[in-house]
Amino acid sequence: MTANFRPCKLRGAINAPPSKSMAHRYLIGAALSGQSCRLMGVDFSEDILASMDCLRALGAEISLDGDSVTVEPRAFMRAEAPILECRESGSTLRFFIPLALCLGREVILRGSKRLLERPLSVYEELCREEGFVFGKDERSIRLNGRLKNGNYRVRGDISSQFITGLILALVYLGGESSIEILPPFESRSYIDLTLSALQAFGAKVWFRDALTIEVKPSAWSSYSGRIEGDYSNAAFLDAFNRLGSEIKIGNLKPDSLQGDRVFSDYFDQICNGTPTLELSDCPDLGPVLFALAALKNGATFTGTDRLRAKESDRGAAMHEELRKLGGGLIFGSNTITVPKQRLRYQGELLNGHNDHRIVMAMSVILSQTGGGICGADAVRKSYPGFFRDLKQLGAEVELS
Repeated sequence: MTANFRPCKLRGAINAPPSKSMAHRYLIGAALSGQSCRLMGVDFSEDILASMDCLRALGAEISLDGDSVTVEPRAFMRAEAPILECRESGSTLRFFIPLALCLGREVILRGSKRLLERPLSVYEELCREEGFVFGKDERSIRLNGRLKNGNYRVRGDISSQFITGLILALVYLGGESSIEILPPFESRSYIDLTLSALQAFGAKVWFRDALTIEVKPSAWSSYSGRIEGDYSNAAFLDAFNRLGSEIKIGNLKPDSLQGDRVFSDYFDQICNGTPTLELSDCPDLGPVLFALAALKNGATFTGTDRLRAKESDRGAAMHEELRKLGGGLIFGSNTITVPKQRLRYQGELLNGHNDHRIVMAMSVILSQTGGGICGADAVRKSYPGFFRDLKQLGAEVELS
């Protein structure tokens, strides 16, 4: 799909879409609880559909009614020889590998070539140390092992998804365990989201101290509730505001634990100066921050190495597309500098790099310069209603 923009300003009120990060965690928490649970306000992005498919493959029953999901987990983790289809969802893959290793029998996880290229060394090392089977090719992973309760040590500078996956497995196993996190501890906010979601179902898991997570036997309970709004995707909507649009964004929890809540403060700094901003705890904001900095005063970003292992190499992808508009990025050691630049659409169609956040970030820029971007349907991964919402707010964008 190609999205063609004319320069435009947006006006109106819109609700931020439901949080993808929280939906993953609550869906899995519902299955772990062993109780019938109903979750409302779920946005059926490709990543969330992948997690629901994996839960079904492991034996949970899932039914949909509008934006509500009912999870009946009576047979969860009882499936024989399950095959888990992870599509292109990094969260799904990394959350479900440790759960698969609790079964003590062969499990296959499948996904796109790009997904299987993303780092999995933490789990590979764990399987090697425990004598588990971990076989990997371009499209699948074959596992066989039986994870046990115990005391684990993991690096804190890895993706938080690995730590969340291990927490989910240890909570499922039901005994006493601990996870010691070796500093530096990055992306802690995502671990806070995991613990908050699991505690809603009665799980006994918490930080014993700043670097140790403790898991105790849990008295699980049913939970019904609404998924909170997503700060990651709200950032793209608010970026239009910083360029002259007037959008009122609702459905955002003021006291949310989402690390991407920092976007508003970062936007303020970009609009008022040339700041240096740290991305280790909010890597998903990288593309939209680069886009706004390019249109405003410029900025320098640290903690950017993690952007290489997303749906695309996000720094390289943004540089490639900004060059087509007469701009670009400057790369250093774990840093990216965005100079202030005068961007102009020069007739060359931009490329979305099969990355939802690249498409949305470049859409912000194209609303100023005009022009088109191909591969725009990548937004289905996290925000399938993105272009619908932009049109509702008056964006001059045509899809073909």
